Amino acid sequence: MLISRFIALAIILSPLAARAQESSPAFPAAAATPAVTAAIDPEAATRAWLATIPPSEKAKSDAYFEGGYWLILWNTLLSVAILWTLLRTKFSARIRDFAEGCTQFKTVQVAIYALIFVSLASLLGFPLHYYEHFVREHQYGMANQNFVQWFIEQLKALAIQLVFAPLLLMVLYAVFRRAPRRWWIIGTVVAMIFFVIGAILAPVYLEPIFNKYTPLTDAKIRDPILQLARANEIPVDKVFVVDASRQTKRVSANVAGFLGTTRIALNDNLLNQCTLPEIRAVMAHEMGHYVLNHIFKSFVQIALLTLVAFGLAKLFFDAAVKRWGAKLGVRGIGDPAGWPLLILIFTVFGFLGTPISNTLTRMQESEADAFGLNASREPDGEAKIDLKLGKYRKMDPGKWEEIIFFDHPSGRARIRMAMDWKAANLPAGGSP
Repeated sequence: MLISRFIALAIILSPLAARAQESSPAFPAAAATPAVTAAIDPEAATRAWLATIPPSEKAKSDAYFEGGYWLILWNTLLSVAILWTLLRTKFSARIRDFAEGCTQFKTVQVAIYALIFVSLASLLGFPLHYYEHFVREHQYGMANQNFVQWFIEQLKALAIQLVFAPLLLMVLYAVFRRAPRRWWIIGTVVAMIFFVIGAILAPVYLEPIFNKYTPLTDAKIRDPILQLARANEIPVDKVFVVDASRQTKRVSANVAGFLGTTRIALNDNLLNQCTLPEIRAVMAHEMGHYVLNHIFKSFVQIALLTLVAFGLAKLFFDAAVKRWGAKLGVRGIGDPAGWPLLILIFTVFGFLGTPISNTLTRMQESEADAFGLNASREPDGEAKIDLKLGKYRKMDPGKWEEIIFFDHPSGRARIRMAMDWKAANLPAGGSP
């Protein structure tokens, strides 16, 4: 949703808006390379690659991904229902009253409210969260954890929220109280500061809470990755492996962090299930995000969209308080009892803005795909990994389906790009 992308760490405060992780599982076995001539037809070659997918696997993948469309709707409706109930029953106002009864310090009152709100929202949203992230993942054969293991990780995530939520709300409500007319401008600055802090801390301090990162020692895999990094001036001298197989069958990799925390990592599923050309293609794509300054560009996009979202939220929030403030027990923007109303507005904006946020991300992913092909020179490796990603994503969607629901290019689009690259007769990597 928009709130998770454009309000940065506000996702900490609204676990109701959680969405499925954007990593990608592999097919059980790599597809064979379709036979092609020296002068290939990119469209025919693309069809040949797609034809290697077993019909049963394609149907299962399509069903999984299309089910995600409905989950966007159900998450939004559940969020709206819970948030409106907290407002309409004045339960949010009672939480505020309880906090005011505990202390006379406004900042501490906000912290108490945040702790109760996050805990209550997590509890009320847990049934759908459990279905989406545990039951459904097991139904489609993507998860490796039993319930106890999975639930422990959810408690860890909740603990992180309970640490950061009060901090964010304390700063935001200090701004709301002191600048009731310009809070939407200053609030944007605060949100972006927390976004940057999160981007710096996550690779080093937060992600290791859930997974173990160890240096990759296999020189046959490590050295080609580091060669790609050095060729593109990425300041790293190690490659890390993540033990993601504890949780999932998905394959993934990333080049994360900045300001001295940059790190290249791939998960052990990618390492164990894929060939070197496929790994090179994936890592070159991830390096493309770094080299093309997608972190900075995303920051600018998020900042602008957050400013727009906050500006619109101010208009709707002020109008709602003017009309229903007394019935809801909300005194104004400086009143933490109005937090559910603010989150409700952002949630609706996020739902309506799904095509915009997806398109912005998809454009960057396409740029990284092009960079990855030029850096790795592995068009067949790219096609093979795209097929493996296809167990998570619908490979051949309709035009508007891709525009609205896809935050990455479809598998068909990615394979076609690789075949266009190959048809240009550029020398390939030739890795065994």
